[in-house]
Amino acid sequence: MKNISSRRSGFTLVEIMIVVAIIGLLASIAIPNYAQSREAARRGVCINNLQQIEGAIQRWSLDMHKDEGQAVTYSDIRSYLKHSVVCPAGGTRFEDSYTITTVQEGPTCQKKPAMHLLPP
Repeated sequence: MKNISSRRSGFTLVEIMIVVAIIGLLASIAIPNYAQSREAARRGVCINNLQQIEGAIQRWSLDMHKDEGQAVTYSDIRSYLKHSVVCPAGGTRFEDSYTITTVQEGPTCQKKPAMHLLPP
């Protein structure tokens, strides 16, 4: 008579639970960092857009010989911007993303005005 020993290969329930716990721990560390880095990227893009808008306003005012107190609208500077400029924090158009008033005043973000600021 032959002795047949059957050994099952595979993972035990405890081993699987340990792996799941480790993956959960790593995810709980990574997800908040991902959210913070995504917000920092949005803030950087918005500040870059504000700088482009400010540059477009300055070029427009020089080309049109406008003074610092002159009012400026998006239709005035549209041709000075290379592409459509919207805030990545939820803007869909220029008008609901940024506010421009005069040549002297810098543009402001409508979505997150306290965080998306031009550097002084």
